Amino acid sequence: MENILRLKERVDIAVEISESFYREFKSGFEGPPDNKTPRDIKEIKYDIAKTLVAFANADGGELFVGIEDNNKITGLPHSDKQIEEILHSYKDCILKDTPIPLKQATIIDYDGLSIVYFSVSKGTEFVHLTSKGECFQRKDRESVPTASEKIIFQRAEKTSREYDRLFVEIASVTDLDHDLLNSIGQRISRLISSEKLLQYLDLAEFDGTSLKLRKSALLLFSKKSSKWHPRSQVRIFKVRGTEEKTGTDFNVTEVGEANGNIFELIESSWDLLRPHLTDTKFSDDALFKTQIMYPELACKEALINAITHRDYSSEGRGIEVKIFDDRLTIENPGELLSSITLKDIQSLEGVHLSRNTYIARVLRETGYIRELGEGIRRIYDLLKSNDMIPPEIKSANKTYSITLFYKHIYSKEEQLWLDNFKHLELSREQMTVIRLGVDGRLISAKEIFETVGIVDEKTYRELIESLRVLSVLETTLDGNQVSFLRKKYNGSRKAVPRYTIKLPNETVNTKNNNEIDGSEYARIYVGNIPYDLQEDEINEALSKFGEVVDVTIPRRSNKQTKGFCFVEFDKKSHATNALNSSSDIYIRDRKLYLREADKMK
Repeated sequence: MENILRLKERVDIAVEISESFYREFKSGFEGPPDNKTPRDIKEIKYDIAKTLVAFANADGGELFVGIEDNNKITGLPHSDKQIEEILHSYKDCILKDTPIPLKQATIIDYDGLSIVYFSVSKGTEFVHLTSKGECFQRKDRESVPTASEKIIFQRAEKTSREYDRLFVEIASVTDLDHDLLNSIGQRISRLISSEKLLQYLDLAEFDGTSLKLRKSALLLFSKKSSKWHPRSQVRIFKVRGTEEKTGTDFNVTEVGEANGNIFELIESSWDLLRPHLTDTKFSDDALFKTQIMYPELACKEALINAITHRDYSSEGRGIEVKIFDDRLTIENPGELLSSITLKDIQSLEGVHLSRNTYIARVLRETGYIRELGEGIRRIYDLLKSNDMIPPEIKSANKTYSITLFYKHIYSKEEQLWLDNFKHLELSREQMTVIRLGVDGRLISAKEIFETVGIVDEKTYRELIESLRVLSVLETTLDGNQVSFLRKKYNGSRKAVPRYTIKLPNETVNTKNNNEIDGSEYARIYVGNIPYDLQEDEINEALSKFGEVVDVTIPRRSNKQTKGFCFVEFDKKSHATNALNSSSDIYIRDRKLYLREADKMK
């Protein structure tokens, strides 16, 4: 019985990891902070119905009524009779012809405070409506009014939509990789065991004697994936040329095959693909020169997107990656869901509906994917910032594919500037930095990281040094000057413009030119931050552990934070000090949750 996830523990974990696409908090109070009064019952009930409908029309989720947006547990200040009435919102305020797939509705006694809890599955039979006939759908952390025509389900999709939620009678917890479960559990909450983690993520249910596992649990955590799915795999092919050929002209070679559960698949398939994103050529100066053909982060986003959203009910096929001389294509089983069009995807508005609800939720909660719907937008942004043409997306014949092209787009001014460096045979990364410095424009380290798509400091330092060797990059500011200017750039040393690009053969005469940025930045993830947090507040809270080099706060269109940020220290030891702090860290009475950033990827 000790492995059963108690409702009170579910509240503790929810408060620790905050609101998300799958989770929402509602207050039982209204009014100014110093004069709170109980909210009107009718208002609360409709608010609940709207949220439950939005969850059911998306990927499901859970709602806690009695918790504030700042994660503070305040409970419901209403009478027992009124709280019981609130509990029945799903009956009274949702259209009876479109009942939601409710998993649980109950009242939780949390240290004397009453919290009403609802858990809803993704709907597959109806477009769910409130009793007023209104349709809502979950988008990021909001319940957004949506035309019901956009949520039309085709019967042919039902099997693929329900595949990952089906229970497997012959499976048991012993079939899962417990080391992996413990590792993933630590990313979500330090309070949770493996068995409780499975229940919290709805990957398993306790039937009175044992845990019943869903297929999603086996796809994510199985020790032997082939026992449960014959094609949990990614195959990578190299095509010599720009078209596939057959017969005596056959030009396709398989360069690797990754197998395993989804977490293993993400890591091993990326390790196989990454070396093939480069092209090595013999230059005129008798040297082999290697250049990356595609932004690594864009390729990784596309690969993880395929693993997350493929149709696992199609057990005869896996994911295929084909690398041509001029493009890279990732193809997976399963067309776009009928409720999403190619136009929706290309609009870059973050549209999202997941075929694999439980798989997508776990990968989102553990940081493998970002806010749902942002993966494609991120790919477009990375290609654009690297002056590459947009990807091509196709959905037909039970297959979805995305193609990245090795083709650049430059303005006339940029092309003229780059022509000055043509004889140097620069790599894509070098060319990107050169373009940033068009006509003497100053460049910051942060800009180089973001535009080139660099993921580690070693790559950054090697890139900077390679441009110094060519005598086309110089440092215009010394360390003291950068420190002095950092306040102007929200306390970030990396954001201070300090590099300039010189035309080839120009005399470089700066005393700082031999200065290499040899810092050992260490990046951490900080969760549960206020929605209106400013960079200087997080800087002030964490600078006691060491010098904060940079603060990155992802924000929504309304300028609110997404509840988390990334902080870089100048030394790894300073980041370690913060992660191992013996006392809790607070900003505006909100407890911050720190993780190593590399474990959030």
